[in-house]
Amino acid sequence: MLIIGCGNRERCDDGAGILVAQRLRELGIEAKTRVGEALDLIDAWNGADDVIVVDTVVTGAPRGTVHVWDGRHQLASIRINTSTHGLGVAEAIELAFILDQLPIRLRIYGIEGRRFELGAEISPQVHGAVTEVVRRIQAMSVVPELSGLTTR
Repeated sequence: MLIIGCGNRERCDDGAGILVAQRLRELGIEAKTRVGEALDLIDAWNGADDVIVVDTVVTGAPRGTVHVWDGRHQLASIRINTSTHGLGVAEAIELAFILDQLPIRLRIYGIEGRRFELGAEISPQVHGAVTEVVRRIQAMSVVPELSGLTTR
């Protein structure tokens, strides 16, 4: 499983995906970080079969809401507005779909943000959502290790 946290830690809530990746690495789970630009994401997941992307989104839901989407379905009807990157995760998925470069399994965790000013800290609601997403991904990464165990 390839995990990619996107965003910019210098822009308040936009740092949520990066913070998720950092916390996962502290737990011993491999996670990459990216700014979230479309072509960079497609390059990052190239050759991976199972990918999780975490980024801040603005959909109009309350700040700190955790959204989960199946990235194998085009997100045009969901319209995700990225916070500080122009061509972001939704556009990467649409382009990868057209180019037949989507991973076999692609899950998107979107953490609803509101504040994106330079130099501000992540809001408490988004911080709570980061903890929730880390917990969910950690639970998923433990399951494959248990699958090789047999019981008597």
